[in-house]
Amino acid sequence: MKEKETIFTVNGKEYKAIFNLNVMQSIQIEYETFEKWGQLTDGFVYDENGERKLKLDDKGKPITRKEVDANGNEVEVDVYETREIDIKALIFGIKEMINEAIDIDNEINQLNQPLLTEKQVGRLITAMGIETATSKLNETVIESTKDDTPKNE
Repeated sequence: MKEKETIFTVNGKEYKAIFNLNVMQSIQIEYETFEKWGQLTDGFVYDENGERKLKLDDKGKPITRKEVDANGNEVEVDVYETREIDIKALIFGIKEMINEAIDIDNEINQLNQPLLTEKQVGRLITAMGIETATSKLNETVIESTKDDTPKNE
């Protein structure tokens, strides 16, 4: 695991967020395991092999949609089955990440910035959109927990 930093931008204001062992510990204390929390905040439905389930049309054919990629090209992407995200778990994770960044900044720069409350983070997520917040959260956690140690070492 490596510490990973991200930025949540809401109404032109940036909120730095850090995912590290301190945040992971808070999640484990609140949700028993990191895996349980991850399932609550993911939003995807998985098959028996742990793969995301494709959304199928009436004839059993995978549904796709057109999107524009980073290079401005239109591409077709698969659509997956989704389920409702646990809002409490989402708010908790983002709050812990933002507050960890504030705490580190306070420590390094000898500041006394207040930590955010769950209600404040809920308002940030509302302004940003649940899908955007969830995507950013999951992307940060995945990047942080990727095994960067080469095999056989």
